[in-house]
Amino acid sequence: MNVFEKIRKTFSGSRMTLCAGLAATAILTAGAGSAKHVTVFADGQEVRLTTTNSEPAKIISEAGVEMGNYDEYRMSTFRVKDDTEIHIVRAVPVKLEMGGTVREMQTARATVGRLLDELGIDRTKYQPSLSEDALIRKGLHIKLRTPEEIAAEEAQAQQAAQEESLALREGYVETSRGAMRYTNVMVMEASAYLPTDGGGSCVTATGLPATHGVVAVDPDVIPLGTRLYIPGYGVAIAADTGGMIEGDMIDLCMEDYDDCMAFGRRDIDVYILET
Repeated sequence: MNVFEKIRKTFSGSRMTLCAGLAATAILTAGAGSAKHVTVFADGQEVRLTTTNSEPAKIISEAGVEMGNYDEYRMSTFRVKDDTEIHIVRAVPVKLEMGGTVREMQTARATVGRLLDELGIDRTKYQPSLSEDALIRKGLHIKLRTPEEIAAEEAQAQQAAQEESLALREGYVETSRGAMRYTNVMVMEASAYLPTDGGGSCVTATGLPATHGVVAVDPDVIPLGTRLYIPGYGVAIAADTGGMIEGDMIDLCMEDYDDCMAFGRRDIDVYILET
């Protein structure tokens, strides 16, 4: 039985009361017919009455207070006696998420931990995103995570923190090869070409094979042999030239025709990496 099946069985019955067991005890232990002064607190109002009833549910009804299916009552004494206070706790909607599925339910439990206890959640298998001491309030979103999910989220958060820390370090850019120091960043007009473009020899102006990671530049702007980093393309080397590549222009070698066509012509950031 999964968690949500437990939820359905837990909440599909009749009215839930925290003190149902106490009510039964009260019936057996309280003296029938003895008058008691009882105060019922509900919705910011209080109703004082004298009653011979010893069953809390009947006293609540006698006070004219209606209970919803998931409302609960809490008593100031173990059983109904003179000067007992009965406090009505109204159920509120909360959301429970597990494995990407979110279910909404009504509960009058005081804390997250008590709600999970009621649902029979095994804490060795699922851990709540909130403290078990967190108070239940309307619209509260509780996410149940497995140890594996928690580990993955923590790793992701750690990576994000590292990337943010690197971003704050002047002169470093995060690449697929790790953080790399750069000396300058330029905005350039970029296009894409295939290894067979030009003379069709697949050999660049520097003699290197034309392949992904080789880019054509104007040597007067970026010297041949300069290492570069281009977001979305990767680490590259300026190893080729072209008759149409002049000034702040760069041509990225790609090995797939569709990738070239999709790239088109656009402005990009080009990081000049430290040698």
